[in-house]
Amino acid sequence: MERDRRPASSAAAAAGTQVQRRRMQRGMSQAELARRTGLSKATLSQLEAGTGNPTIDTLDAIAVALAIPLTDLLTREGGPGTLHLQATPAAEDGPTRELLRRISGGHSLELWRLRLPPHAAVDGVPHAPGTTEHLLVASGRLHAGPADDLRLLGPGDLLAFAGDAPHGYRTGDDPADVTVVIASPAMG
Repeated sequence: MERDRRPASSAAAAAGTQVQRRRMQRGMSQAELARRTGLSKATLSQLEAGTGNPTIDTLDAIAVALAIPLTDLLTREGGPGTLHLQATPAAEDGPTRELLRRISGGHSLELWRLRLPPHAAVDGVPHAPGTTEHLLVASGRLHAGPADDLRLLGPGDLLAFAGDAPHGYRTGDDPADVTVVIASPAMG
């Protein structure tokens, strides 16, 4: 009788998806990851397929082999879809702190300041697979993001999108000052 191959749990399936994603981002074969972790290739294959039920120790060994924090394997976030957070008003009676975006480990980060004059158009060259761009507008207004889904951004707005596809930045009548964080998978 054939064994049922449904996911052990949604958490196990999500972890398997993250293991496969991170392994592939690093250009590592299942055989190489199995060798580095001491797991069998069959166990690793089941885990990536979402039919395994990994222990914390197993996930920790995989995280060490991939040089990422264990928490990166426990996330249930979907793909690198576009995230657009509009600015919120500041508190009038004291400082205002907002966590805008947590960027998981296992990345190479670059922080850029982009200043665009009025009526500027910049086409972004796609970055390495798995790269995400995060834009935080300091001043001005611009359209930015994936080439097929530019979003209008104003001061304080945050936009995060897949940077490994065509993207762009366009200003209108006003200049724009934007902080750009590029998070690329670290190869190691």
